[in-house]
Amino acid sequence: MIVGARPRTRQIFLEIWRPLSILFLWDVTVTAVHLYSPIKEPAFPIALFGTAIALFLGFRTNAAYARWWEARTLWGALINASRSLARLSSTFLGAGELRREVVLLQIAFAHSMRCRLRGQDPAEDIARLAGAEAERLASERSNKPNALLRQISQRIGLAREEGRIDTIQQALFERTLTDIANAQGGMERIKNTPLPNGFQFLPNLFTRIFCVLLPIALVESLNLYTPFGSTLIGMIFLGALRIGEDLTDPFSNGVHDVPLSTMCRVIEIDLLEEIGEPAPPPLAPVHGVQW
Repeated sequence: MIVGARPRTRQIFLEIWRPLSILFLWDVTVTAVHLYSPIKEPAFPIALFGTAIALFLGFRTNAAYARWWEARTLWGALINASRSLARLSSTFLGAGELRREVVLLQIAFAHSMRCRLRGQDPAEDIARLAGAEAERLASERSNKPNALLRQISQRIGLAREEGRIDTIQQALFERTLTDIANAQGGMERIKNTPLPNGFQFLPNLFTRIFCVLLPIALVESLNLYTPFGSTLIGMIFLGALRIGEDLTDPFSNGVHDVPLSTMCRVIEIDLLEEIGEPAPPPLAPVHGVQW
């Protein structure tokens, strides 16, 4: 996620320079034909067409941002539920090894969820936090975060069998674990359910058609300045198109995505401090990007 208020003109240019370069060459061609050829350009209702495209792009961008914001909300819910789980563990399980296992398993769950959404391997993080045995048990299942959640539930059940907590306290733990599982399900739904194909294909098609027709409609009035005016207007539409594409998948590990690594570090810091263990420092932005 890009942080800071400073405009990132270079980032915008790097994302759209290819279609923008093609558009500029097309604008130059249309201008040259207009100046040195007797061919008369047809009149296009370009203003009406541009308004329709702008409305379409705005609708698609709003739908994509809704996915991004829901993804951020779900991770916020996971952070809160993780803190609640650590607090319940400190209150009901005391300062023993069982509390430590539950907390470390929850931190490992957060990192495993991050890796699952980004298509990465969480084995190293699980082994580092919860131990080799927890990593082995998680590797036996295709859904490693769910396997870690199951291990936490088993340890809570063990505490109930040993008489360390009663059924009411166990129910509080399970309610928090259910909240975590609900957040996990919401994240997986966003990751595994792309926007309908029409939301991807039609805006791309219509925006490119608009950019092709734009210099033909402007060359009569702009003349030699057509390449500059048409390219500037096209840059606005291509930029809006790219924004919608970037927000469609908030877990693709790009500069515009939800900062999963940062939020996992927040969970790790808060939960380790809850059990009195050394915590790593917060993740700082890298070149203005919070990962």
